[in-house]
Amino acid sequence: MFSIAAAGHVHPSLEVIRELVRRGHRVSYAIPESFAEVVADTGAEPRIYSSTLPTDDDPDDWGTELIDNVEPFLDDAIQALPRLAKLFEGDEPDLVLADITSYPARVLARRWGVPHVQLSPNLVAWEGYEEEVAEPMYAELKRTPRGIAYYERFERWLAGNGVAMDPDRFVGRPDRCLVLIPRVLQPHADRVNEDVYTFVGACQGDRAHQGQWHRPEGAEGRKVLLVSLGSSFTKEPAFYRECVAAFGDLPGWYVVLPIGRHVDPAELDPEGRGLPGNVEVCSWVPQLAVLKQADAFVTHAGAGGSQEGLACEVPMVAVPQAVDQFGNAEMLRSLGVARYLPKEEATAGALRTAVLELTGDPAVAGRLREIRAGMAAEGGTSRAADLIEAELDRAGTRAGAVRD
Repeated sequence: MFSIAAAGHVHPSLEVIRELVRRGHRVSYAIPESFAEVVADTGAEPRIYSSTLPTDDDPDDWGTELIDNVEPFLDDAIQALPRLAKLFEGDEPDLVLADITSYPARVLARRWGVPHVQLSPNLVAWEGYEEEVAEPMYAELKRTPRGIAYYERFERWLAGNGVAMDPDRFVGRPDRCLVLIPRVLQPHADRVNEDVYTFVGACQGDRAHQGQWHRPEGAEGRKVLLVSLGSSFTKEPAFYRECVAAFGDLPGWYVVLPIGRHVDPAELDPEGRGLPGNVEVCSWVPQLAVLKQADAFVTHAGAGGSQEGLACEVPMVAVPQAVDQFGNAEMLRSLGVARYLPKEEATAGALRTAVLELTGDPAVAGRLREIRAGMAAEGGTSRAADLIEAELDRAGTRAGAVRD
């Protein structure tokens, strides 16, 4: 397994890896040092490599333009490929699993002559995706000097490693992919090629290694609201102040408000009056543990948080910040389980109204129950492991035919 040092890319794979280990497979997981411990907890062997990618420590390092978002992955792939090849020299695997961000994994799988199975933690391309989304998005970039240089460099790297593919297709069109989100979160799901992509739904596990969350004394009987912008989009003190204004001292509610490492709690109380007693401000919480007890969820609509909210049957107010979150927010709204508030419209009044309307609507609760049942039917971790084993069996059959 190959991935990068980002929670939204590592965590969705962990239960699949744990299940493969439980079934007796020897799994090596190439990962930067910062995630070695959580990987080792699955029973897999961490294979440590150095990455040049920005991390969750400071999301501003990703820049502001499209080229700022794509160039780092190519830079990292070029420097990491020989190091990753060295890590597995003499111990080449029978199958390669890889997160969508790991370009070296696909190159190495071809070099080793073994199957490459992508594990996607978010939406995948449908038939027509390139024409409808990718080409308009990248058209201007491909006309800029920096964009032209990026594509030329990518093409040289692929050709130098014996891969005769267009960079966009190499990145966006895997040979085989297991999609680790519920089908209901996939745009144009009816146009996704099921010969390539299989939706297995959420593979969350119990996340016991993250710890537990318990209602503090005095909060018994209150409804619980979780407000979270994930791990990468937390530099939003103004938004957090709106949340405090919306829900602080709201009768019958207790608010859990993780603000990350970049915001000082004092910024939520600029006048120094003290935060309301029903608001628990912290840098981080075990999100899934809180959601299992929550009655509402204000979220940035990342792929992980969106499916966790669905799996826990929690109504959501989606306030997307970047990238795929806008599409996720629209999908949640269309499912009838969320309100979509653009960031600039997420005022205290709008947030409070959205939460109270959602939690007071029995149709929302009914729709969440239906979606959770559908997600369970997708198979989750067990089905993902079954499909990976099927790819291993096919690879063994092909290898035997070659030997014969």
